[in-house]
Amino acid sequence: MLALTPAHAGHQDGSDWTFGGFGTLSAVHSTEKQADFSANPLNPGQAGATREWSYGVDSRLGAQLAYNGDRWSAVLQVVAERNVTNSWRPVVEWANVQYQVTPELSLRFGRIALPLFLSGDYRKASYALTAVRAPSELYGALPISNSDGIDASYRWTLGEWKHTTQVLYGGTRVRLSDTLHADARALTGLSNTSTTGAVTVRATALKADLETKLGGQLFSALRQFGAQGETLARRYEPDGKRASVLSIGASYDPGQWFVMGEVGRINARSILGDKSAGYVSAGYRFGSVTPYATFSKVVANTPTRVDGLDLSSLPPPYAAAGQRLNKELNAWLSMISVQDTLSTGVRWDAGSNTALKFQFDHVRPRKGTSGTLTNLQPGYQYGRSFGVISAALDLVF
Repeated sequence: MLALTPAHAGHQDGSDWTFGGFGTLSAVHSTEKQADFSANPLNPGQAGATREWSYGVDSRLGAQLAYNGDRWSAVLQVVAERNVTNSWRPVVEWANVQYQVTPELSLRFGRIALPLFLSGDYRKASYALTAVRAPSELYGALPISNSDGIDASYRWTLGEWKHTTQVLYGGTRVRLSDTLHADARALTGLSNTSTTGAVTVRATALKADLETKLGGQLFSALRQFGAQGETLARRYEPDGKRASVLSIGASYDPGQWFVMGEVGRINARSILGDKSAGYVSAGYRFGSVTPYATFSKVVANTPTRVDGLDLSSLPPPYAAAGQRLNKELNAWLSMISVQDTLSTGVRWDAGSNTALKFQFDHVRPRKGTSGTLTNLQPGYQYGRSFGVISAALDLVF
């Protein structure tokens, strides 16, 4: 519920119902002209190869309706942003009912925000972020943000620390294209958020069983090459694999300045990769103006290029087919991000509900990967650094 607090929601005093919204209008320019810069693979932008300036990287519009009763409460949040099908069709981000069993224990049912990363509860409402966007090296590595299921939260105190421990169970479906999707089933998680004074710490562990036909034709073709093809298919096929996530982050914000950082490991045990990512960020508030800087990095814990099928003993026609499959497999592996970004920017709180942000990113994909870039064009050069300029207007109403 941090994305739209009652202070930002349009309502009358004494009412159990609140309504409000949030939005971002952004423009993004990338100096890489042979690919498109994207902050999130499920909401790809078109800055670079497709457009000189793209308005789809960070722009979105959200609305939230909430009911707050004595023990029962409910929330519905709808968000419109560019997706992989090049549509801006609104989707339901949250839709859940909560029951307050005791002052310490609450239960929720429905579509629930995943308690992942420090900004996981409000990553869609960019006004709540100091920067234009959360670091894509970490947040883009696991782009899902909600789960359909149940959760339980328990608030407790130990010494000077206040804790909220959350357990959840559910699942989610992610659209990958017009005809392809991925399901995360039996999504199970444990999260703990601790606060004392200006310090906040969040640690989360998640696991889920994947079901998807992503890369299905490649793996079917590999299996035609006998035992070695079967071994490669079993290793890299995402369908039927168990994905896991571990993350921990901390922030210190006494008011005048802030520093924060997070690290996480996302392991899909397939062509989707096994990655470790993290960032550190700091800023200083000069009244309504906040300059800030962030360094973020993602590395692959598995090879981003393999030998693939052994073609030495195959007849020429089969060797040629196998060579094409090896090339396709390595093309998939090259999309496992290895990248670092240095970001500097400034935020100006122009009004009580409005923020204007300018940011420059120096991005370097590494280890023969395309990093977080999408829509690679002929002539793209792996390992070439590039710059990204972003301007964004955030508001809540």
